[in-house]
Amino acid sequence: MKVLVTGGLGFIGSHTVVELQEQGFEVVIIDDLSNSSEKVIDGIVAITGKKPVFEKIDLKEKSKVEDFFKRHNTIEGVIHFAASKAVGESVEKPLLYYENNISTLVYILKELSKKDKANFIFSSSCTVYGQADTMPITESAPVKAAESPYGNTKQIGEEIISETCKVAPSLSAIALRYFNPMGAHPSAEIGELPIGVPQNLVPFITQTGIGMRQQLSVFGDDYPTTDGTCVRDYIHVVDLAKAHVIALKRLIDGKNVTNYEVFNLGTGTGSSVLEVIHSFEKVSGKKLNYKIVDRRPGDVISAYANTEKANSVLGWKAESTLDQAMKSAWDWEVKIRS
Repeated sequence: MKVLVTGGLGFIGSHTVVELQEQGFEVVIIDDLSNSSEKVIDGIVAITGKKPVFEKIDLKEKSKVEDFFKRHNTIEGVIHFAASKAVGESVEKPLLYYENNISTLVYILKELSKKDKANFIFSSSCTVYGQADTMPITESAPVKAAESPYGNTKQIGEEIISETCKVAPSLSAIALRYFNPMGAHPSAEIGELPIGVPQNLVPFITQTGIGMRQQLSVFGDDYPTTDGTCVRDYIHVVDLAKAHVIALKRLIDGKNVTNYEVFNLGTGTGSSVLEVIHSFEKVSGKKLNYKIVDRRPGDVISAYANTEKANSVLGWKAESTLDQAMKSAWDWEVKIRS
């Protein structure tokens, strides 16, 4: 079976490509390399012994999307990661996020709607819940007004997919709302490699620990949490990647109950920013240089998952602890800087 992975050289995408290839899928990657590197392919090959097909395409160019699907008309599944993904940046550059995250989704769904049978996995986010009223967050929690343009693009994306599935019965889709991915493959052949200043907490921590960054800023210590810092559900990227393959197989095997389904992907445990810092200090043996600064626009106080639906319906469960995920992130950082 041939599967398209958009954004397949990115952090979560590359780990998912590895899991797909290890389970016998033929993978085609589309990536525009705006926040990734073609060198990631070498890491994928080192782990799996197989080289995926790669095409550098900007999915905002509709004609190129149409041409791709004409040339690859045997694709039976799409896992769609390609998107801009930083909350803070989206507040500063909303139009970039709406163009990049919405138009690309529409162009892909237009092509899939033409097929006799199509399976689509969407990279969604817990940001669709905004600041949820209760923890842990279930899939039935209300989707609130987004706290950032990034979160809004995920809400709109889910609406577009849901409405498309209603009128395109040949299309089956699953939106995976994941919480905070971190870590790296245990081989340390692939991992998180942001271009420029990291927008996510863990790579900023590891880059500070290795000496690339002078200091980590902790945005606020006056939130109503155990230690005053924001709480998130941090999930190992390999656990997350495995969930994408399980979800795709669910659609391929026709086990989905409706042609649009939603699942939370997390560990079910919330960790504060300071707890994540302490985890780094524990696994690395290093003290981290950090300071408390003002709150950041767009941040919710707390978000961690109720994972019962994914556990029981998908048959998937996160296996790695915060310390294990952090150790893999640190091993990756040490390797790429050595």
